[in-house]
Amino acid sequence: MADITDIKTILYTEKTLGLGEDDVVVIQTSPSMTKNRLKEILKEYFGINPLRVNSLRMSGKVKRFKGKVGSRNDYKKFYVKLPEGASLENVGA
Repeated sequence: MADITDIKTILYTEKTLGLGEDDVVVIQTSPSMTKNRLKEILKEYFGINPLRVNSLRMSGKVKRFKGKVGSRNDYKKFYVKLPEGASLENVGA
């Protein structure tokens, strides 16, 4: 069953805001999320049927802090093409 807690954030950067003009939203999720599960969540919680969903797996960046090596968490990014006029901002308001 799809769980909305797997969605970490909707990314708002200069690049993603430019994509927003073409009705594309970028969503950061846990690495275990699949396209079908994301579609289910968007239908169930937001009432939106996406036209297209593309995914991108991101590996956590290796960082050093006070000489110790660690890494950031892995995540997935989804580029979701929404129907014209649909938006995730004004849903549920």
